[in-house]
Amino acid sequence: MSEAVREAPKKERPEFRNIHVTELSNYRMPLASIVSILHRISGFMMFALLPFVLYLLQQSLLSEMTFAYLQGIASQPIVKLIILALVWGYMHHFCAGVRHLFMDLHFGLDKLSARKSAATVLAVSLSLTALVALKLFGVF
Repeated sequence: MSEAVREAPKKERPEFRNIHVTELSNYRMPLASIVSILHRISGFMMFALLPFVLYLLQQSLLSEMTFAYLQGIASQPIVKLIILALVWGYMHHFCAGVRHLFMDLHFGLDKLSARKSAATVLAVSLSLTALVALKLFGVF
């Protein structure tokens, strides 16, 4: 009996190795990991720029002259792109946060649902950002 067990062919187990820096360009991350990394980046971006945004809010509330001055600055194209980046950060962080809340409630934890929810987060946040961009750049 022990001979039969010994002679049975062993299954090849997959070998998992750490990724080397030179192999990073060949590695394709899943969509859920991209959304997670973007969630962290957008959260850091909002946190890091919060003092600056609060300062601008304070300055805009001082008087009509400072409001008009900041309104003139905000009409510049580069400033509009910075505002658009902040809007994307907020939209993405909010949508990904709602996704994480649903996952905390044990909804959508399987692989297919997680992939669909990650794609939905990207689609919704980019669509909302595009709508704000159209309004910001005066299309409608």
